[in-house]
Formats: sequence, structure tokens, C-alpha cells
Amino acid sequence: MRSTLSKFVAVVTAGAATLALAACGSGDAGASGQKLRVGTLTDAPPSIYLENGTFTGYDNELLRDIAKREGFEVEFVGTEFAGLLAAVATNKFDIGSSTISTTEARKKTVAFSNGYSTGFTTILTRKGASLKDVGAFAGKRLGVVQASVQDDFASGKVPGANVVRFPDYNAGFAQLKAGSLDGWVVPKDIGQKYIDQNPDVPLEFGYTVETKDTPSAFAVRKDNKELLKKLNDGLAKAVADGTVARLHAQFFKTEPLPKELEKGGPGLPVQNAGV
Repeated sequence: MRSTLSKFVAVVTAGAATLALAACGSGDAGASGQKLRVGTLTDAPPSIYLENGTFTGYDNELLRDIAKREGFEVEFVGTEFAGLLAAVATNKFDIGSSTISTTEARKKTVAFSNGYSTGFTTILTRKGASLKDVGAFAGKRLGVVQASVQDDFASGKVPGANVVRFPDYNAGFAQLKAGSLDGWVVPKDIGQKYIDQNPDVPLEFGYTVETKDTPSAFAVRKDNKELLKKLNDGLAKAVADGTVARLHAQFFKTEPLPKELEKGGPGLPVQNAGV
């Protein structure tokens, strides 16, 4: 009887704790002093990555700055990109921070802050492969991070390619290095960082396309309008006083800063679907 009663108490206590945790992560996420859970990646420098046990990169340092301005705290949690937006939509994470391109399809799942960067999608290849246009990849093995914009690009704009999906960037880079992939589709800044850090790996940029029409932004639940407002207000202040320009220069050594994000610039407004 005592054992049965103990199990009952344990179940009730665990259930109460679960309800309390769910309540903390919903509704008023972004209230002053609250700690918010942020889903991010560990292996995509210079934008989002783990260094000496600390989550950093352009996206995450900018989010820290916004949180400080707006009076809330952030707790970063590493995750895979494929499930990130669903995790934000279902309240596992309050914010998604992962150079998330603001496509129309993704706006059906989450709401986005205004944009904080633009960039280029590129196909990395082995040096001397002579794969400089999308048509050259017909019948070739083309790697992507699952559910990324690069996945959409490879699936829809590279005819005849054999698209191979990976859970993260490290896995794809390892396969490209080993010669198991003919091309690896990544944001150009991430590709450049890998080349800089691995000069012994003979890689080069193949086909490259600009992605300015879908700027990167932080993701939040559609009903969390308070947090969305805080993110946009903090981002606007960071653009106005030059913080965005400073962080961009710190993490992106060769990529130009969009004029809209220069000190005092108008920013990159994102129009959310149904928000």
C-alpha cells in the first residue's frame, strides 16, 4: 500500500511540475526578468555555434543584446534544424535562433522578427570539380541540412540532383571532405568559415545565389505578440546605435552589411502571415 501511495504521489508531483513548466513557457514569454529557452545550432559558425561550452555567433550575440535591452534572459539549447520551427510552434522553445530564412511556407508555422541579415546560398565542391552551374549537378550527390532553405533550393532548383539530407552541418562537411558528396549546399558565410578553418581540405565555391528576399530572423510562436514586439523593438535599437553593424563586422569578415542594417538604417521589416 505504501509503495502504491508513493507512486501515486510521485506521479501527481511530476504532473504538477510539468504543468508549471508549461505555464512558464507560454502566454507572456518575454515578460521582464523571465528566462526564455532558445533553440539554436552548435555547428554553423560564424552565425550560430558552440565555443568552449558557450553558445555564440552573430545571431546569438545579437539576441543576447536584444534580451538585455528588453529586460529578459535567454537560455540557449542545442537542437537539430529540421525540428526547430515545430519546437517553437509547440512551445518547446520560446525563440528559434538559427539564421532562419523567412520563407512564406515557414510563416505558416511561426512568426518572425524583423530581419537581421541577408546572405548567399552556395554549393561547395572539391577543387577542380568544374561544377559551376546548377545543370552540372544532374546525377550528382548534393548534400543539404534537412528542412533548410538549402534543402528547398537543391530539391527545387537543381534538376536531376540526388539530394542527400543531413541533420547538421558537421555531418555534411565530413561527407564532402571524405569525397562522398559532389556538392554541399550551405550559406556562403558558413562555407567560407569552414574553408578558412580547414586550409588542408581542397574546396571551392561552385554556384552561388543571393537570398536577400528572405532575410534571416528570429522565430517565435504566432500568438506570442508581446515577445515579437520586444524582439523588434530591441533589434531596431541595435540597428540605430550601430550594434548590428559592430557584431556583423566581428563575425563576418568578408560579407558586406546590407545598407538597411547600417547604423541608423531602416532595418529589414518582415511581413508575417496571419499575425
